[in-house]
Amino acid sequence: MLLPQMSWRPTYRSSKFRNVYGKVANREHCFDGIPITKNVHDNHFCAVNSKFLAIVTESSGGGSFIVVPVSQYGRIDPRHPKVCGHQGNVLDIKWNPFFENIIASCSEDTSVRIWEIPQEGLRRNMTEAVLELYGHSRRVGLVEWHPTSSGILFSAGYDYKVLIWNLEVGEAVKMIDCHTDVILSMSFNTDGSLMATSCKDKILRLMEPRSGRVLQQANCKNHRVNRVVFVGNMKRLVTTGVSRWNTRQIALWDQEDLSMPMVEEEIDGLSGLLFPFYDADTHMLYLAGKGDGNIRYFEITTEKPYLQYLMEYRSPAPQKGLGVMPKHGLDVAACEVFRFYKLVTLKGLIEPISMIVPRRSDTYQEDIYPMTPGIQPALTASEWISGINRDPVLMSLKEGYQRSDQLVFIAPAKEKKSVVVNGIDLLENVPPRTENEQIFSGMPLVCVGVNAYILILLLFICHFFPFSANNTQYGFEGSVVCHGGTDVDCVTQLGSEALSRISSCLFTASK
Repeated sequence: MLLPQMSWRPTYRSSKFRNVYGKVANREHCFDGIPITKNVHDNHFCAVNSKFLAIVTESSGGGSFIVVPVSQYGRIDPRHPKVCGHQGNVLDIKWNPFFENIIASCSEDTSVRIWEIPQEGLRRNMTEAVLELYGHSRRVGLVEWHPTSSGILFSAGYDYKVLIWNLEVGEAVKMIDCHTDVILSMSFNTDGSLMATSCKDKILRLMEPRSGRVLQQANCKNHRVNRVVFVGNMKRLVTTGVSRWNTRQIALWDQEDLSMPMVEEEIDGLSGLLFPFYDADTHMLYLAGKGDGNIRYFEITTEKPYLQYLMEYRSPAPQKGLGVMPKHGLDVAACEVFRFYKLVTLKGLIEPISMIVPRRSDTYQEDIYPMTPGIQPALTASEWISGINRDPVLMSLKEGYQRSDQLVFIAPAKEKKSVVVNGIDLLENVPPRTENEQIFSGMPLVCVGVNAYILILLLFICHFFPFSANNTQYGFEGSVVCHGGTDVDCVTQLGSEALSRISSCLFTASK
C-alpha cells in the first residue's frame, strides 16, 4: 500500500498562519555565559515557565542545573547559585504546570527529585530537595508531569520501566513494564487519560497509564520512531524518526488505528534528532533539528493532505535543545503564538525565538488566541488515581496572565531517619562539641590556614633538628620547648602549645 506523499513546495491554501515568522531576541535580551551541559543524552536540558528559566549545566562530581528569572537576561554571573543535589549527571528537568516554583529533575544516580525554588529565585546553592523519589534500578532519562492533575509525575528509566508517582504521599503508585528497551519519549492526550510512548525497540505504544494496558501498538521497522506527541483533541499522533536509508522522517497516525501511518514523508538527510512541538491552539507543528539551526513549521488539518508545510526559520547557530514558554507567558500584544529558548552550547548562550503572526492592528486577536489550558489543576492526584478524568481548566489571554489564588505545594513529611546503638538514637542525641571544635567552628578560614602553616613548620624543625628526651637546647622561641623523643611526639607537643596560644589570641581578638 502506498502512503500519501507530501510536497514541500509552497501551496496557496488559505491559512491565517501562512506568514508566521521567527524573530530572535537581541543579544542584550539573551542569556549569556551559562556553562550548558555537554551531555549527549537526547533531551532538551532546558525548562521554562512564566517566572523562571532552568538550564542543565556542566559540572563535575555530580549533576546540577541553574535557575534564573526570565526577566534577568544578559550575562549571568559565573558564581550564580545552582541546584546541585544529584550525585550523577542531570538528564531531564520539567516545571510543574500548576506550581511555578516546583521543578522535577532526574539523573544518572537513579533518583527523581522535586525542588521548590524560592519566589525571589536562588540566593545560594540548593542541595536539599523537598522530595527524593527512588524506584528505578538504573539511570532515569525522562520525567513528565500529568497535564491536568497537580500531583502526578511520570518517570522513565533505563530499566525499561515507567513509574507513576503520587506526590501527595511521595510514593510510586504504578509501574508500567511493557517496554523491552529504553523509552525515548512520553506524551499525553488533553485530559491525560491516554499515554503514548516511543521506544528503542521500534514499537510505538498507546496505553492507559492507570492500568498499564496497551491499547494500540505499531511496529515501526521502516520508520524508527524517536519522538511522539499527541495532536490535541484530533485523535492523531505525530512521530519523528529515521527511515531505512537513515533520512529524517515525520509521520501522522490515526489514534484508533496504528497499523499504518496516515502520512509519512522524508524531511532531509541530516543525522540530528527531530524534536516535535505541537500547539493545540493554532494546530501548528514545529520541527526543530538537534545540531542544526532550522525550525520548520506546519499546520495540521482534518482534511487531506492533513499536514501542510508553512515556512521555515533558519539560523547558522546549531541548537542543542529548546525550551518552550507556556501560553500565558507569551506577548499577546505582539501577536506572539509560540516562543522557543534555544540552547547554543558553543557560545554558552540561550536565545529566545518568538513565532509571530503579522497583524496590522494592535488590538487583541481573538482568532489566534482561543481559550487555552491555564494554571489551575483540574484534578488532585488521588482523584486521578481513583479513575476520574477531566479536561483542563481553560483561561483567556485577553486580560493577561493573572492567578486568582496562589496555590501552595505541600510535600509529604519526610520519614525520620535514626541510628540506634544501645538504645540511644545517635542522630537525635548528638554529643556536645569539644573545646577545639567550638574554636574551629567560629574560626575564619585564614586562621585555619595560619595554623596549618605553623604545623608544617614545626614538622620541618623536628625533622632537621634531632630531639632527645632530655634535650632542651633547641627550645622554640617563646618558651615552647619539646620534651618528646620522636618527631611525632615533638609535633604533637609543639602543635598543641602553638594551637593553644593561637586560639587564645583569636579569642582575645574576638572580644
